Amino acid sequence: MVYTIGARQFQQQILPEGLPATTVWGYGSAGRPETFHYPGYTIEARYGEPVTVRWANQLVDGARRYLPHLVAVDPTLHWANPPGGVRGRDSRPDFTSTPGPYTGPVPLVTHLHGGRTSQESDGYPEAWYLPNATDIPQGYATTGSFYDRYKDEFEARWQIPWTPGTAVFRYDNRQRATTLWYHDHALGLTGPNVYAGLAGFYLLRGGPADLPPGTLPGPAPGAGDGGGPYFEIPLVIQDRTFRTDGGLAYPAGRAEFDGFTGPYIPDSDIPPIWTPESFGTAMVSNGRTWPALAAQPRRYRLRILNGCGTRTLILKITSDPLAPRPAAPALPFWQIGNEGGFLPAPHETGRLLLAPAERADVIADFTGVPAGTALYLINEGPDAPFQGGTPGTDFPAADPATTGQVMKFEIAELSAPDTSTPPDRLELPPAEGLVPAIRSRRLSLNEEPSAVLPGVSPARLALGGIDAQGRPVPRMWGDPVTETPRYGDTEVWEFHNFTVDAHPIHLHAVHFEVVGRQPFGGTPTGPEPGEAGFKDTVIAYPDMTTTVKATFDVKGRFVWHCHMLGHEDNEMMRPYTIR
Repeated sequence: MVYTIGARQFQQQILPEGLPATTVWGYGSAGRPETFHYPGYTIEARYGEPVTVRWANQLVDGARRYLPHLVAVDPTLHWANPPGGVRGRDSRPDFTSTPGPYTGPVPLVTHLHGGRTSQESDGYPEAWYLPNATDIPQGYATTGSFYDRYKDEFEARWQIPWTPGTAVFRYDNRQRATTLWYHDHALGLTGPNVYAGLAGFYLLRGGPADLPPGTLPGPAPGAGDGGGPYFEIPLVIQDRTFRTDGGLAYPAGRAEFDGFTGPYIPDSDIPPIWTPESFGTAMVSNGRTWPALAAQPRRYRLRILNGCGTRTLILKITSDPLAPRPAAPALPFWQIGNEGGFLPAPHETGRLLLAPAERADVIADFTGVPAGTALYLINEGPDAPFQGGTPGTDFPAADPATTGQVMKFEIAELSAPDTSTPPDRLELPPAEGLVPAIRSRRLSLNEEPSAVLPGVSPARLALGGIDAQGRPVPRMWGDPVTETPRYGDTEVWEFHNFTVDAHPIHLHAVHFEVVGRQPFGGTPTGPEPGEAGFKDTVIAYPDMTTTVKATFDVKGRFVWHCHMLGHEDNEMMRPYTIR
């Protein structure tokens, strides 16, 4: 069976009732308009049971005319660039003067983040496709430079045709049970596309690395038939800014980032619209601003995703949402998993640190909390790029009145006994460690200033290597591939961060072990407790080397990149091949 999941434009009530609805993009079942939602509905998958999805770009109106983007897209980056035609697609175009935002048909390609997939199903950034609209401008490329290659590979392997405006991907689901998510990954506009709403959960269950049903909090009897509450809640947390008419507000130009008003093209190399980092003024959980959950005095399983484009979250459960930061937690989290599945053992903690794209599988135990009590999920991460440290000491925490609050738990009466296992008594599935590495790679994280305007930075971000003298060697997206692990090899990758920010680094196709970190010239430390087991995204702190170890056991061409989406969209992403 092939499921067809489309991406469409629609209105949704994200702000509180009585305020205007918001025009967003979201995923849904192509034959059921009522299923389109921001974020997309959660996909439930079973270990060993493949799922095949036809992802359809349906960003068109009722007359099948293409819909322009909801927010500003910078056409001067190295991006998908449909106006360049077949020869100029996936490139940095040449302009003789500063252009305005791109207003043409929008490229899409969906990536299953954390999925172990073959290359043709990974959502490669240059395998995008436009909607099958009636008014695509003459000369535009309708697909990315890798689309036809992966189309041919997939059709030859599975005999399922790709049709205009779509791509068909197969997910084998032969990996550890875990919390995955899907989102758009088109070259140079992942940030705008995800901001518009293109993201959703993908939960993989079963197999040798899962727990028996009933061990963890889950659906109440009859919940699957529309009755009874759920005690397992996937929770995607994002930040957004809204206009007074309810529409999404997004930086319209570089000046909103650092006040730089030019010169731009042709007198400088600073992109006119691209914004390296942006921070919304409202917190959105599962598509609603500051929602309230009627919770019972029992255990809940929260599968939390930091879906923000830039913001790092530091989450706590407190009794007072306006308490001075850092606030005292009212309840701990019991973290039982991360991106790669279950941890070796439950970890009790008063706070969760999650950079963009990181996930935490946690138990929140409300047992014994009196009915009528209000508790709050708060955020103490900064309203600025995260650089490490402690809120209130090393940086100001997020505004307690706005971005410092995420959601409310309103404790009601218990409807039925809680038969799940207390978190301190859980025995989690073991994770077999990786074999010793046969190779080590020294890689760099870099901020590139303007080459023509002293003191203006960044013009772009970059990944790269390290030379024999220990100096960074930045490389761009279009440079030749330099990371080429052999199939089946285990390697150590060292991320040397020469920037002032902490970057969440994500590797496609593999899960890795976090080996540890070492300040430049300092003493090494091991991974944090919540980083045990396997991960697909790791925080690389400034002036520090962060080391991971991975076995590269899926052949093909993939990418590694920073998951701060503004960085990824302007060169902080590199292709790599497993040969």
